Amino acid sequence: MPRPAFVTGTFIVTSADGTAIAVDRHGSGPALVLVHGAFTGRGHPLMAAVASGLAPWFTVFDYDRRGRGASGDTPPYSAEREIDDLAAVVAAAGGRAMVFGGSSGAALALEAAVRMPQISKLALWEPPYHVGADAPGLPADFAARLADLVGRGSRGEAVELFMTAAAETPAETVAAMRAGPHWAELEALAHTLAYEAAVMGPGNALPAARLAGLDRPALVLNGELSPSWMGAAGRAVAACVPGAAHRVLEGQTHNVAAGALLPELLEFFVAA
Repeated sequence: MPRPAFVTGTFIVTSADGTAIAVDRHGSGPALVLVHGAFTGRGHPLMAAVASGLAPWFTVFDYDRRGRGASGDTPPYSAEREIDDLAAVVAAAGGRAMVFGGSSGAALALEAAVRMPQISKLALWEPPYHVGADAPGLPADFAARLADLVGRGSRGEAVELFMTAAAETPAETVAAMRAGPHWAELEALAHTLAYEAAVMGPGNALPAARLAGLDRPALVLNGELSPSWMGAAGRAVAACVPGAAHRVLEGQTHNVAAGALLPELLEFFVAA
């Protein structure tokens, strides 16, 4: 189906359950959708830089996942509904699109690609699956614990739990962040942390059997200076997805610089 002639700017799509999803559109060319990870949303500096950098070659769609920014949040949450949200964005992009996902957004993009033949190519930044003994140990009910904290009004504690347990942020760093000017912004997104845990699944286990069925070109990227378990996860994902490529970006951590990411994405998405 032809892509609707949206002007560059913001528009709303409606997901299968009626949830409104806010989307920014940049540039022109083949459709490319960006999928965010934890604590980020439409217009986040990294994804905004990626969108701007790719806009001369692609029509880039940068959207707020449900529960964030200008998007709605129809209960109850499920990862399947998030896949429906992405499907609605792809439909608005013309019915077929390439996808780039970062961190837990990479896992969401993978799960969506398993179910959505409309995703034509898939680039992934450090999907945080736990495949080695040095990966963080997360309880099977991690999502429920996060949701319970938020439900009891302990949004700061939910953020702290996620950051220390899943993101391996030192407790002293989190304590300093709690005293900083941006902590309120993190607390405002605390309810979405259970969503991230649900997308990753119990223990962030690698869904190897599902990924083995993917038949689209895929690129998995890792940072040279990221924790070793993240590198192991990237290699494992690339080994599971038939024909997937894996590259390591020199000098990069999990908080990758757009300037390092853009050449890899451009080369991959432009290639036939």
